Amino acid sequence: MNPAALQRIALDVAAARSVAGVLDQVVRGIAAEPGVALARLWLVRPGGPCADCPLADECGSRDRCLHLVASAGSSRVGPSTTWSRLDGRFRRFPLGVRKVGRIGATGRAELLRVDGDDGWLVDPAWARAEGVHCFAGQPLVYRGEVLGVLAVFAREGGMDEEGFGWLRTFADHASVAIANARAFEEVERLREQLELERDYLREEFVEAASAGGIVGDSAAVREMQARIERVAPTDVGVLVVGESGTGKELVACAIHERSARARRTLVRVNCAAIPRELFESEFFGHVRGAFSGATTDRKGRFQVADGGTLFLDEVGEIPLELQGKLLRVLQEGQFSPVGSDRTIEVDVRVVAATNRDLVQAVRDGTFREDLYYRLSVFPVDVPPLRDRKEDIPLLATHFLRQITSRRAAPAPVLRKRDIAALAAYDWPGNVRELQNVVERSVILASADRLHIDLAPARGGDEGRPAPGRAPGGSAAQHGPGRRHADGAASADGPGREDGRRAADGAAGHDTPRAFLTEDERLERMRADIEAALAAAGGKLSGPGGAAELLGLAASTLASRMRALGVERPRGA
Repeated sequence: MNPAALQRIALDVAAARSVAGVLDQVVRGIAAEPGVALARLWLVRPGGPCADCPLADECGSRDRCLHLVASAGSSRVGPSTTWSRLDGRFRRFPLGVRKVGRIGATGRAELLRVDGDDGWLVDPAWARAEGVHCFAGQPLVYRGEVLGVLAVFAREGGMDEEGFGWLRTFADHASVAIANARAFEEVERLREQLELERDYLREEFVEAASAGGIVGDSAAVREMQARIERVAPTDVGVLVVGESGTGKELVACAIHERSARARRTLVRVNCAAIPRELFESEFFGHVRGAFSGATTDRKGRFQVADGGTLFLDEVGEIPLELQGKLLRVLQEGQFSPVGSDRTIEVDVRVVAATNRDLVQAVRDGTFREDLYYRLSVFPVDVPPLRDRKEDIPLLATHFLRQITSRRAAPAPVLRKRDIAALAAYDWPGNVRELQNVVERSVILASADRLHIDLAPARGGDEGRPAPGRAPGGSAAQHGPGRRHADGAASADGPGREDGRRAADGAAGHDTPRAFLTEDERLERMRADIEAALAAAGGKLSGPGGAAELLGLAASTLASRMRALGVERPRGA
């Protein structure tokens, strides 16, 4: 090895910004030099798996060992043979075992000649066939710590004492490059973490927090807040149960903000919006090349929420065959990204929410009993608005101030007759429906007087029961019409009725169907999103954005757009 060649290789190594790139440049650059048969590099890493390690019997400690991470060379016997495999019999060395292990344990370099006494060679026949004359092993040391071992098998003329000395200098440069590459990768990991937090959380939960959190002073709300205060400081699983539109996500936000994890991430997952084929990738992440379209590594929601809270909204909508994967990570606190055998450990508190009767779902065999008990250690019931009508004045005033502040217009007066009209309605859509009615009333207001218009909410039929209510007046909380994701168009709303009629007309039916097929439902959802994007001029979030028009959080809308293949208008 001559100094000019090593200097050139060192410059190439210094230009690499990833650990894999540095390792590749080191072994490929050295192996390309005349007189070099094979160049290999091992790094010190945690021990295991040990069951299939060829040197397990010689290992004194399984905490750490040398793992083969890069290899390059060319054979004289078989010119087409490459020595880049990392899974051979020398893929790991226990520290202190054999020549490579000794170098890793002591940090002392070794130069060994192949001569009459070649007992140090495991395969003398291979060395003779390939013309190998010596072995040069240099420790990779950075700030007093041995990072690994660089080994060179040289043919005649490929390595002398002077070249061995220059290889020591090169090994020091390589050690610094490896340490720098690790630092670059950590910076990149933290940058991605911040971007994921921004995408997943800030638009959704910062907006929720700025909206004022939980509003109400009824006995039902006070009881719910008392349960939140009691469970928040703990780390137990919480199941938030309530109808659509009651504000279950605000309860999850309140639990997180009152916990010891408040300074860490709160990640929301709308389980109903994740296609089953993307479930594992969304929850656990994937590595590049794991499947078609996986062009980069991507962290999953569990990894983003590490140290914080994961809010599983609409958890009852997870398909039965995928519930076992979720249960496994909840029990073990570890998982592997799609396409990777690397195990990642996380510390995540899970708060789940549902508008379904999960006890009945367990009886019906559509929800795993063990998963139900894992999630519902401490249930919190969110009361429907019809059970806390004394909160309607507070809520209506809150929404009125919020809406008029965005419009920079004077707030209309909320009169007693307006409160009476609002209190006389059963609110099957709960707080979300009340918010929509107040906003519509502000638009229809004349001078400083509101115009409370409940006809669209009632579907224009004063005589029929309110949507989601049984004819006798009992709440049909878990009927098919309520089993949609929070924020999606209600199955009982006028828009869905139009969709039914259109679908029935296309199918040639004389009488309306009481349901939509899955294809019709997805097509309607796609059309609604495209219409909202067009009305908002392509704007996704913020005041007047498509998310606000649809009554969705911006991150939920983005997830649905990806799942349905909807793109923002060009130029937006």
